[in-house]
Amino acid sequence: MALTDLIPWGRNRPMTASRFGEETDPFFTLTREMNRVLEDFTRGFGVSVPARFGGSGAWPHMEVSETGQEVKVVAELPGIDQKDVEVSLHDGVLTLKGEKRSESKDAQYSERWHGQFQRSLRVGPDVDPETVGASFKDGLLTITFTKRPEALSQVKRIPISTT
Repeated sequence: MALTDLIPWGRNRPMTASRFGEETDPFFTLTREMNRVLEDFTRGFGVSVPARFGGSGAWPHMEVSETGQEVKVVAELPGIDQKDVEVSLHDGVLTLKGEKRSESKDAQYSERWHGQFQRSLRVGPDVDPETVGASFKDGLLTITFTKRPEALSQVKRIPISTT
């Protein structure tokens, strides 16, 4: 058995060289495919596999900011339609669910990800579920929570002494 028989694509075609000749090296190709399989497998269990170039591995990528009055969560959802995303809040946990649909059925090879996703984030009991709002524009989902009035009054500054 030839080493190139282990590679799931291009068995009957010669591989075209890409930058730096990476595609002609069967070990590089096999390593990349194994990384992709591991990432696809662990995605369903909520396990975060570090990305090769410094990412966290969790998807969708989120940004959380907080002011004295509100909490704002922004999630990047490029290539996903608004109708394919579901947002829910239960017991202080924000959950995003959705599906990225494949755009081409006849691709010979693709590194583009498609499939279902789910990500949860604890926003805590201080947010008011009655005042939550969400908007979706240009692949960015923005969710804004107003803090409960009692949560605003519970903040107590503690002085730090130099002893």
